[in-house]
Amino acid sequence: MKLLILLVIVVGVIALAQLAKIYQLSARLRGHREEEISEADTRMNGALWIVFMIVFYATTIWQFVRYGDYLPPAASAHGESVDTLMNFNLAIIIFVFFVVNTLLFIFPYKYRYNKNRKALFLLHDSKLELIWTVVPSIVLAVIIIFGLKTWTEMTGPASDDAIRIEIYSKQFDWTARYSGDDGQFGATDFNLITPSNPLGIITEEGVMLANVKLTEKIDNLQAILDIEKVHLLTEKAEIEATLHGGDAHGHDGADSHEPSPDHTAHLESRLHDIETVLSSGEALVMTEAAYEAKEDKIYRLERHLQRILELQPYKFSDGLGSWEVGKDDRIVKGEFHLPIGREIEFIFRSRDVIHSAFMPHFRAQMNTVPGLPTRFKLTPTITTDSMRTILDNPDFNYILLCNKICGSAHFNMAMDIVVESQEKYDAWLAEQKVYTAEQN
Repeated sequence: MKLLILLVIVVGVIALAQLAKIYQLSARLRGHREEEISEADTRMNGALWIVFMIVFYATTIWQFVRYGDYLPPAASAHGESVDTLMNFNLAIIIFVFFVVNTLLFIFPYKYRYNKNRKALFLLHDSKLELIWTVVPSIVLAVIIIFGLKTWTEMTGPASDDAIRIEIYSKQFDWTARYSGDDGQFGATDFNLITPSNPLGIITEEGVMLANVKLTEKIDNLQAILDIEKVHLLTEKAEIEATLHGGDAHGHDGADSHEPSPDHTAHLESRLHDIETVLSSGEALVMTEAAYEAKEDKIYRLERHLQRILELQPYKFSDGLGSWEVGKDDRIVKGEFHLPIGREIEFIFRSRDVIHSAFMPHFRAQMNTVPGLPTRFKLTPTITTDSMRTILDNPDFNYILLCNKICGSAHFNMAMDIVVESQEKYDAWLAEQKVYTAEQN
């Protein structure tokens, strides 16, 4: 059926093209030039503009009727305000759309060619310019004030009893964090990010573990550099020259200073170690570029270690230590839960690039920016089960999406949200492992 419709459309287009060619040929045979426009032509063109306007408006209205209600019910307290703001803007846009297009279609009909009519030359009209400047300015001012009022309501300070949830983004994954019984989020630092600590939560155990791992990596790299053959041979020549009163290039050592006994003993010990490595066959031969790359890696690891060692514990206002607060935080992946009727304050963070946390059913969206926490508050008003009934979709789930193109797998960056009663939420939260449990 679809193929048949397509064929009919193609044949119709070809037929119209052929008719246009026939009309052009007949006009030439009659001696009619294309630049000559008759009143009959202008009447026909003007009438066609009116016909096209009617068809255009009919199809537009049909699309509004058929697809106008494209959003599911708002599932948050502020969602109704957002929908009201959106409908207000749409009403203005639709009104302007019909007014402007009506004038565009009617003017070609009304002012079609007439040899007895002379065009009016209008150089300037202050009233007209005042109207099209003041009226849009007033409308835009109303839209901006209405929008700012709604935005302020959504992003203002959360109440003291609000539940605070951190949403952490990275390519291409979301992680949710709930505070523990102390009601505080543990401090974080990107230098402590590891596979077992994806958020970089600062704890005494985490700092110690990172210290041990980094020190081990540095020692392993240094051990490789210590058995590089070319550098060992160079160092051996320099030590032998020093011990024998010369330098590594064979110059006379008459003017050189004699090493102290302790320094001599140290040089002899080092020379013995070098000869042992060279004679054992364990010495490696590396290019200068490879050697410098490992030296650079050691330098970067040492800088990383230094930044971790500089992390200083501090006290919160209630006496809690910053290195202790994060131990009972709960880290959740895959899906996170919200209690109905409770205000939720989201704190958004990003590890790598700018993402955009978008929860369409809650009418909520906020960019997540590396190094700059952002916030948003909402109050869920419809549970997941109730929304499934409303939409008649037993598989429905609220969802958190990334609404900013952040890389090749952006399309797959999503996380389910479950809205439920306070009792079910408390039971679910109690089942989630605390951070220290995940560490172990």
